[in-house]
Amino acid sequence: MNLIKFLTSKTFLKQIVLALVAVVVLCFIMLKWLKVSTNHGDFETVPDLTGKSISVADIELKQNNLVLQIQDSANYNPKYPKFSVIEQEPPAGTKVKENRKIYLTLNRSGYRKIAVPDLREQTFRQAKPMLEALGFQIGKITYENNIGKDLVLKMRHKGKSIKKGDKLAKTSKIDLVLGNGKRP
Repeated sequence: MNLIKFLTSKTFLKQIVLALVAVVVLCFIMLKWLKVSTNHGDFETVPDLTGKSISVADIELKQNNLVLQIQDSANYNPKYPKFSVIEQEPPAGTKVKENRKIYLTLNRSGYRKIAVPDLREQTFRQAKPMLEALGFQIGKITYENNIGKDLVLKMRHKGKSIKKGDKLAKTSKIDLVLGNGKRP
C-alpha cells in the first residue's frame, strides 16, 4: 500500500517531470552541439579528376578542402597519359564533408612486364591460347623446314630472338617460327 501512495504522491510526480525535462534539455543541447561540431549541411563537391595529372588533382582537391590519397597504380589504360588519374572514389559530383580523403587510381607508365613462357616443342594450337591468356598477341607466323608440322621452333619480338623467362610488356606481339612438316 505504501508503494502505491508513493507513486501517486506529489513528490514522485515532480521528480518524474524534472527528469523528463532534464532529458529533453540534454537531448536538445546534444543535437545542437552535433550540428555545430559536424558542420551539418556543409558539403564540398568532389571535382572530376579523370585524366588529370597528380599535381593538378592535388591542387583541385586542396581548393575544395579535400585530401588526396593515392590508392593504386596497377592498371594501364593507353587512352590516358602516364601517371594521370583513371579512377576516383567517391565519384565526381558527390557531396562530401571537408577534409574527406578522395582515393585515386593512377595510370601506370606502361603495361607491366610478363615473363615469356617456354613454347618450344609445343604445337601452335597449344601455344596460341597460352600466349593470349598472358596478354600477348600473336604476331607474324613464318615456317621453316621441320618434320614437326605447326611445332613452335623459335619465338621473336621485333626481330630479336626471345627465350623462356624474357620479360615483355603485356600486349607485345610475339612472332612465331613454326615447322612446316617437311624434312630439312
